[in-house]
Amino acid sequence: MRILLVEDTEEIGRAIAKRFERIGYAVDWERDGRTAAELLEVQSYDLVVLDVMLPRQDGFSVLKGLRGRGVRTPVLVLTARSAVDDRISALDLGADDYLIKPFDYRELEARARALLRRAAGQSDNLLRLGPLTIDRAGRTASVEGKALDLTRRELTVLEILASRPGRFVPKEELVEQLFSFDQDPSPNAVEQFVARLRRKLAATPVEIRTERGLGYQLAT
Repeated sequence: MRILLVEDTEEIGRAIAKRFERIGYAVDWERDGRTAAELLEVQSYDLVVLDVMLPRQDGFSVLKGLRGRGVRTPVLVLTARSAVDDRISALDLGADDYLIKPFDYRELEARARALLRRAAGQSDNLLRLGPLTIDRAGRTASVEGKALDLTRRELTVLEILASRPGRFVPKEELVEQLFSFDQDPSPNAVEQFVARLRRKLAATPVEIRTERGLGYQLAT
């Protein structure tokens, strides 16, 4: 999963980015609204976490431009404004949810999961594919009830493949989902994650198939 975080307060931005990266998500962190707006014109995301009070261009304007182009990416607005009118404005402009500062980071994660779940058409945090179950809240995976010992990146790769049942996922798409702009995107790293996953799934009825030119497919 790839998230755009738009937050100009250094302490808050760093804390949010670290929490999402610890889960295994790729996070692009921008500090001003205009740069974020320009980035949203060329890069797609699974979720946008958007502060309202930003340099150069405020969050409401960024949100209005995004929805004006018909982009349906879930947007979670962060605001220090507690007035009802401000919350109504955010929702009317197309925000999917909002949090008032200061907030509990656990609530931020829960609201982000809810938005990602809703966008995927899922009713709970459990992603199931045959005997495979992935708990997106607990960040665990199991096959036929037996837990898999996975790193956060391995779990993210498995989650991406499981959320696209029957589809071949190109290596380039996995790179985009796993690495942010300030990291070194590496197709070789993706191959290593997949190789390790295959070893851990070897004794299970779940396998990762490869089709040259198409990518990877999770099969049960």
